[in-house]
Amino acid sequence: MQTTLIILKPDAVQRGLMGRILSRFEDKGLQIVGCKMIQIPQEMAERHYSDHKGKPFYDGLVSFMTSSPVLVLAIRGVGAIAICRKMMGATFGSNAEGGTIRGDFGVSNSFNLIHGSDSPEAASKEMELFFGAGEVLDWERAGEKWVYDLSGDEPE
Repeated sequence: MQTTLIILKPDAVQRGLMGRILSRFEDKGLQIVGCKMIQIPQEMAERHYSDHKGKPFYDGLVSFMTSSPVLVLAIRGVGAIAICRKMMGATFGSNAEGGTIRGDFGVSNSFNLIHGSDSPEAASKEMELFFGAGEVLDWERAGEKWVYDLSGDEPE
């Protein structure tokens, strides 16, 4: 099982898309193990996007991410990182395929609705930045056996 960080960005929150986007992850069979609405402080946004510091879009990105509340999620499942990124679609809404979150809800190349960790290392680092001790829960879903084939050694 992997746990990944997903952020529903200010545009998703302001447009009232949180429930519809969150439902897609649950409908897919992924488990929500952490969830909170926050206003990202400047220093947290700068840390989160530190890899982009010095790039032309950095200041605008930090400003955008601190402009309104966001919904921060910890999502768990087998291959959760790759599955979530595929569900999100191409970075720019204008290029994203229909059926993806960005493809169905976005047209902007600046406002792209959602962030998702791109690797296990990034997920670990980002989870630590956005969630404190005890905020990501381990819990068993009653219907887990209907999401994954658990008859073998590994969930499938």
